[in-house]
Amino acid sequence: MADRILADGSFVASPSLLEQAKRSDPGRKSVSTVPESSSTLAAAAAEGLPAFVPHAPPIPSRDLDALESFLAAHPQCLVITGAGVSTESRIPDYRSPGGAYSTGFKPMTHQEFLRSERSRSRYWARSFAGWYRYGAVRPNPAHAALAALQAGRWVGPIVTQNVDGLHQKGGAADVLELHGATRRVRCLDCGTARDREEVQRELAALNPEADRVARAAAAGEDRRDGGGVVGPGKGREGDAFRVPVRRPDGDVELQDACEGFRVPPCYVCGGPLKPDVVFFGDSVPPAVWSAFRLVRAAKARGAPLAILSIGPTRADDLADLKIEARAGDVLPKLAHRFRKRRAA
Repeated sequence: MADRILADGSFVASPSLLEQAKRSDPGRKSVSTVPESSSTLAAAAAEGLPAFVPHAPPIPSRDLDALESFLAAHPQCLVITGAGVSTESRIPDYRSPGGAYSTGFKPMTHQEFLRSERSRSRYWARSFAGWYRYGAVRPNPAHAALAALQAGRWVGPIVTQNVDGLHQKGGAADVLELHGATRRVRCLDCGTARDREEVQRELAALNPEADRVARAAAAGEDRRDGGGVVGPGKGREGDAFRVPVRRPDGDVELQDACEGFRVPPCYVCGGPLKPDVVFFGDSVPPAVWSAFRLVRAAKARGAPLAILSIGPTRADDLADLKIEARAGDVLPKLAHRFRKRRAA
């Protein structure tokens, strides 16, 4: 099985490579997989959604009424979002059936990225291949609805754990990204930040054959919904660069290591470049709190809490209102109700 770059920019290694790493590092924790539910996947397919979007029935009117009343009573409330708001844009989460963990893959850690130039080259080869689709991902109705609610001053700032930038693409103005953003690349030595599209152009110039195959893979994903192989092409020094196409959700697998893939250094100091996102095992500044910690702090100060999610969350016991439904179903309906309020 191949290595893969997830649509959120995280690198995952094949089970065989994970087994090798486990032998070299016995203390390394394994990742449990989530079995796919055939009924869940069938329901998602029937709704025209990616398989990794958890199925949920349409929100009942009484629940929508309750959420509307909550927002009306607490205008300008803080909104915290996670992976569930972007799955309908075909960006998979980690834990849902059909999500990243269900395939047995494990994201590349910060320590692995730092370990060697070879690891970084392999990461960037896969990130490069996936970017043509990932960079073109569009916001879904949930993003647009949140932006409309924010513009109408029914909700306030948005704090997101996502790195995809879809809130901003969807029109939101006040967004704090807890885990960084894939649209930026940062030097690990001097901290200089660059635009990801600019780095993509440099990678394409340094690796023209890889660029040809990556573009072909992206075009193939636009035409199919399933597996297949685009290529094979030949990278520098004869390294094969084969891109199996899985689903039109931004994920890209590569069967070969692309040892010759060239990555530009920082133009300021010559240091290594890394996407400006938090990897697994990475550290965040002490001033950056986790989403759950933010919720606990708010509740400790008496703030009300409403949760919109499919399945349990760590904050369920703190919630004043919990609604199980898809964001893409609920938020547009909610925004429509508040537009009608303003027009009345």
